[in-house]
Amino acid sequence: MPFFLHPISVLRGGRKRPVPKGIVYGKPTNQGVTQLKFQRSKRSVAEERAGRKLGGLGVLNSYWINEDSTYKYFEVTDRSSPYHDPQRSSGKKYRGLRGKGHLHHKARPSRRATWKRNQTLSLRRYQ
Repeated sequence: MPFFLHPISVLRGGRKRPVPKGIVYGKPTNQGVTQLKFQRSKRSVAEERAGRKLGGLGVLNSYWINEDSTYKYFEVTDRSSPYHDPQRSSGKKYRGLRGKGHLHHKARPSRRATWKRNQTLSLRRYQ
């Protein structure tokens, strides 16, 4: 199944509050204009923009490729058709994470990691 890579650029830097002439009306706690932090990552913004352009095709993954002084560049992978999806969650199957419900609460991060954690004696002195 073919994958398509879409290069997406996202502006670097923080979020500036969109107010006219930098005037915020309200309490002093809300007066900030320039030192605001956007609550989502640049990568998630790139995935969102790619998802809007792709329409019915879903976004599978994305990864950082480059950055310069103005932009961060990400490549977003999509799937060719959401109705024919041969991808299987083999990684989740390997780690034993396909189960649902209260019987599977101790499966994370994986069955093997949980088993190893439970078998390892942990003493305060050696931490």
